This record gives sequence, C-alpha cells and structure tokens, in this order.
Amino acid sequence: MNGPPAVRLQDVSFRYPGGAAGVFDIGLEIAPGELVVCIGPSGCGKTTLLRLIAGFLRVDAGRVELGGRDVTAATVRSRECGVVFQSYALFPHMSVRANVAYPLRVRKVEVGARERRAEAMLELVDLAGFGDRLPGELSGGQQQRVALARALVFEPRALLLDEPLSALDAATRLTMRDEIRRIQKRQNIASLLITHDQDEALSLADRVAVLRDGRLVQVATPQEIYDHPADAFVANFVGRANLIDGEVVAGDAVDTPIGRLAVPARSQPPGTRVRLLVRPERILPQPAAGGENVFAAAVVHDRFFGANREIELAVGRGSLKVETTVRGEITHVHVPRDAVQFLSPP
Repeated sequence: MNGPPAVRLQDVSFRYPGGAAGVFDIGLEIAPGELVVCIGPSGCGKTTLLRLIAGFLRVDAGRVELGGRDVTAATVRSRECGVVFQSYALFPHMSVRANVAYPLRVRKVEVGARERRAEAMLELVDLAGFGDRLPGELSGGQQQRVALARALVFEPRALLLDEPLSALDAATRLTMRDEIRRIQKRQNIASLLITHDQDEALSLADRVAVLRDGRLVQVATPQEIYDHPADAFVANFVGRANLIDGEVVAGDAVDTPIGRLAVPARSQPPGTRVRLLVRPERILPQPAAGGENVFAAAVVHDRFFGANREIELAVGRGSLKVETTVRGEITHVHVPRDAVQFLSPP
C-alpha cells in the first residue's frame, strides 16, 4: 500500500446505552480502490461499524481516519463519505437527475456544473437518458443505481454500502453485484459493503471481514476465509461445513464418530482432542468399499438443485453433508486426506 489507507479504524469501540451490544477493539484498514465486505450474524455490529465510519455514531474509544486524517470527532458532512442505504432513500418528488445532483446542491456547486456532473454519473451507472424520470418510475435495480450515482457524485473519500442489494429479486441482485464491482473499481474508491449474503461477500470482496458479537474474528481474502477459516464459527458461517470432533490416535490418524480418519500429519500426541473441518464439496461418492477414508453411507436427506445435490448422509455414528453432481445412488463416500483441516479444539 502506497501512502496511508483510505479508511483506518484503530482499536475502535462503541457500546449502545443500556446494553452489551456494540463493537469492540476493531482494527481495520481499507486501501484506495479496495472493496471490503463485512459479514456476520444479525446483531453482530456490521451496520454499527459502517455508521461509526460515516459519523452517524461517535466512537467511545479508538480512532477513525479517512485518507490519513483523524476524523474521530468530525461531523458527518466533513467526513465526505458516500453512503448507499438498503432503502435507497431517494426523494420521490425530485427527478432522477435532481436526486443525483443533490449532494452537489448542498455543497453550493453551480447549477450547470452539478447537472453536468449528475449526467456523467448517470452515464457511469448506465442510466443515461433517465434523468427526467421520477424514482417511482424506475425498477428496484434502477433506483439502486441512482442511489449509487448520488453517493459517488461528490467524489467521496470512501463509499459505504449498507445491505444495498437485499431488497432486490435474485436475478437483479446478481446483475447489481457485477455493476457495483465495476463502478467501484472504475472509481478506484475505498469501499465497505455490509451484507448477510455469503455468496455476495465471496463474489464481490477483495477481502472479507467476519464479525461476531461485535468483534472481528477474521479479515482475509474470500479464498482464505473459505479454505482456511480462523475457527469453527467462521467455517460454519461461511459456506457449508462438516465439523467433526475426534481424538488423535497417531500423528496422521484421528478417531471420529464417522470412523478412523487418515489426516495430514501433525505433531499432536495420542489422546489430544481435536476439531476437524471437511467442506461438503470435497467429499466424493464412491461405488464400493475399499481404500483410505472410504466409509459406508446411508442417505438421510437429498435435496436436488439442478446442477448439484445437497445430501445429508448417516456415516458410522455420525453424519456428513455432501455436495455433488453425481445423480445415482450413493452407498459409500471417500474423504480425501488433504480435504481434512484442523480447527481450534472444541
């Protein structure tokens, strides 16, 4: 990273009056042009984090910086953050052009200049020619584009998006994911996006920040979050997971409810309690018994999704979740040794 991060939170804490909810000891940096997506369970502090950056809430402790400048005590207006809300928050009586130009109007930009800038932003979000319409005449996806154009029109220091796609239908959400990513990269603006949608997070983010009970559990690339989760919570929250408790019987073997698993070699002594992670898509249906980590299985639930099946299997004294494209009967499964990861012990 050349120069200071566009957004920096240093040991930021905030607690809502009269309760335990809030965020605690948050340290996070967002580089210019980087898109960080924040995920976590409801009430974990995602929107609180966004509001602390924007200035809608004031930190109890710690420091907030934008572009290397301390804005911990600064007003919302002086922080110059572009914010896109879930509800769009467009003015229904104003034209699309006037909505986009509104931040420039508040900043006393001359009429001609702000209209030219608004038209340029509408072109950026593929709404050229829509300037004279009212928000009510647009689809949900188009209204979200208007909200995005309005958030960017004054060249903010950072772009903050609070569940911007949750009100859209599934097909429009997919389209708008790509649009947000395209526009954000073209503008080269540091961005924080809040979502509850894991697929959205993994497909959009340069890095994913996982929050739990107001604390950052892990911040890493989408692939790192999925392939090497920090703990069982992250493993279970991001994607589907088989979490298997067991006891080490040798350097490369663990006794588990599904049977004895051959695992990547570790230097843990026999008797050590461990927790293992195996992603469902790494488990392979087998036609018959025989071989390392091959177990007899009985189907408990079978959900067909067209391109794949999500199956729950009874295996030994335990169970496994499997995702597969195999259409036929499944009587045995193979758990590849290299598909087994060690997590923090239970």
